Amino acid sequence: MSAFTGFVVIGGLVGAGYLVARLRLVDDSGALVLNRVAFFVAVPALLFTVVSRAEVSVMFSWFVVVAGLAALVTAGLFVAASRLWFRVSLADTTMGAACAAYVNSNNIGLPVATYIVGDAQYVVPQILVQVLVFSPVVLGVLDLSTRGRVQVRDVLLQPVRNPVVAATALGAVVAVTGWSVPDIVVAPLDVLGGAAVPLVLMAFGMSLRGQRPLAPGSPRRAVLVATGLKVGAMPAVAWLLAVALRLPAHLLFAVVVSAALPTAQNMNSYAARYGRAQVLARDSVALSTVAAVPVILVLTVLLR
Repeated sequence: MSAFTGFVVIGGLVGAGYLVARLRLVDDSGALVLNRVAFFVAVPALLFTVVSRAEVSVMFSWFVVVAGLAALVTAGLFVAASRLWFRVSLADTTMGAACAAYVNSNNIGLPVATYIVGDAQYVVPQILVQVLVFSPVVLGVLDLSTRGRVQVRDVLLQPVRNPVVAATALGAVVAVTGWSVPDIVVAPLDVLGGAAVPLVLMAFGMSLRGQRPLAPGSPRRAVLVATGLKVGAMPAVAWLLAVALRLPAHLLFAVVVSAALPTAQNMNSYAARYGRAQVLARDSVALSTVAAVPVILVLTVLLR
């Protein structure tokens, strides 16, 4: 029942954002404002506090290898599908691959890890792989696509300029070195980080007003492929890799359930931030969030 509680909380926050937009409590720029506050302030604070407190043995276990390889394989499947069935721009292909492989390790992953897997720190390796490896690539392509040119300097400076990547990297350094961050520093970060999930989910809910998934004119094929890969192919790939590497039962269970998490709301924030593939990101997040609930519950029964 606790797992359902996590999903109910998530749905409540998305619904609250939808009502705010529906009742016109803010103007049409409200969702963009919330996304920017979350992207530049709240999410970096949350990632720093979560990563800095994680156990190093969990951060750099075989979990990281399986999670990373499963994401790479799944993203590659989307790229292959896009070449065979539909042709989209580089930015849209990148966002579609990210929607197929980038899991919601914060907003949904934390409650799922807590209530189903039994330990919240299992989402930390997923966060590290995604934020330190995949985010720079995704954000770099989106950033460069808005500039219209590619320079080596821009690629090298992208991780430094991006607050999400920088905060996670700093958190990893703190965890590895064992440095104790003073309370006077970490206390306000805890408060700011606590606002990250509500901000992101409410902004996502606000973006749903007047919209419906798979509407005429939307990139339906890309959305359906990304959603199917996210909730179907990625956990299957993770299971195959975990079995091949002979992971202990508790790690196998954790990595497969983590792979079945829906597309991260961060994709909606990233798309809104750069004005690229916003419908693809929004629809993939919405559909995969709904589809992930029965998938995770079935995996729990089969693998528990």
